[in-house]
Amino acid sequence: MPVTLARSYRSVTPIMDGRSDSATARVVEHNGRSIIELRVEGGKHHGAVGEAGAETMERAIRLATELGIPFVAWLDTTGADVGEGVSSLHGWGRCARALVEASGVVPTIIIVTGACVSGPALCLGLVDQVIMTADAFAYVSGPDAVAELTGVTLDHHALGGAAMHGQDSGVASFVVDDEDDAHDALAALLEYLPSNHLDDAPPWPSADVVDRDCTEAVRAVPDSPVAAYDVRTVVQDVIDSESLLELRPGHAPSIVIGLGHLDGRTIGVVANQPSARAGALDIDASRKAARFVQWCDAFNLPIVTFVDTPGFEPGKDLEWRGMIRHGAQLVHAYAAATVPRLCVVLRKAYGGAYIVMDSRQLGNDYCVAWPGAQIAVMGGSGAVQILHSRRLAAIEDPDERAEEQDRLLDEYDTRFGNPFSAAERGYVDAVIDPRDTRRVLATALDHFATKREVAVSRRHSNTPL
Repeated sequence: MPVTLARSYRSVTPIMDGRSDSATARVVEHNGRSIIELRVEGGKHHGAVGEAGAETMERAIRLATELGIPFVAWLDTTGADVGEGVSSLHGWGRCARALVEASGVVPTIIIVTGACVSGPALCLGLVDQVIMTADAFAYVSGPDAVAELTGVTLDHHALGGAAMHGQDSGVASFVVDDEDDAHDALAALLEYLPSNHLDDAPPWPSADVVDRDCTEAVRAVPDSPVAAYDVRTVVQDVIDSESLLELRPGHAPSIVIGLGHLDGRTIGVVANQPSARAGALDIDASRKAARFVQWCDAFNLPIVTFVDTPGFEPGKDLEWRGMIRHGAQLVHAYAAATVPRLCVVLRKAYGGAYIVMDSRQLGNDYCVAWPGAQIAVMGGSGAVQILHSRRLAAIEDPDERAEEQDRLLDEYDTRFGNPFSAAERGYVDAVIDPRDTRRVLATALDHFATKREVAVSRRHSNTPL
């Protein structure tokens, strides 16, 4: 994470000051840039928000949209004020609509420092990024409702604690120790982001030489296609030194997403993680990457994808839960993205997962591969079994059968299991020396930085939600 800047606030302008005892809002200068800061806490009923508080919240969100500056909310709330009845519920509805209208226009961030239940909990799913302190919790239906319906007794943290949201649900982008660390996480995140969708992310000065060799990345990737390694070592060596800010690191670990800098430019990074499930895509990994790609596209952040995947993870449970639909979310996000998109095939790129990971035919702008990459419908062993099972079964001698299988495997790898065949067909722009990865990507990003969106005459696409 980059060095944290000072957290002093200056030029404070209150918004609807005194309207509510639980919701306060202001325009502040945060580390040199203006943001809207909303706090929902305290009051008569632990941050419960009535009609007055909802008006303050809605005004803050809409003002952020009008001014084109990030919206940041700090929440410790028990939800709608029961004492005010249904009007308080409608207040949360107005806030939710304002957040939806702000989505993709300005960065929206919520920091949960205590409770966040009922209506406010749903708002966590509407914003771009969520930061939770370790003692925070969030849920839609509380422990009493769960116990009454299911008979299972849980406390607040077992039901919706920060640790669970950082790992299982994926709601939390960052889980931090306390509010001071939440300030640091917020400062780090804002360093990468533009103020609104019409701006570019601010450049970041870097002393990292752009044309250095990627020696650490080369050492990190094993020759064997089945050996595990940490793809973050590769990513960190390719992008600017110490610039990777990983998001949702504990959730769906077979895919790595994060922000970084490449020659001072902010980029979004998507990478298969061979050290978790061999880098295979499952439902959670597909959804995690899809939302991130869509977010990068909304705020003009170029996307660099590092591919090393054996395919989609097989399993009855995954298929029954909708692997087709959720896998399509990642396809849709990449295909719809109009920002510059660069792709590096590190090692394995098999089957449908290869296509999903921003392949050339999905519309990426520049695709390169390392010489040891294997780009094919499937791995050689599986392909030989499918293509030549009868031929091999007819050979009675085990040694002869094994020798023939090895010969067929070598033949398959020579014809299909290498990046040169893909390059001949135009699916790969260049097969590069792995040590040149940083300079190749930085040069390509310079050339594609002027890419412009082509408007489509329709209301919107039908995203496979």
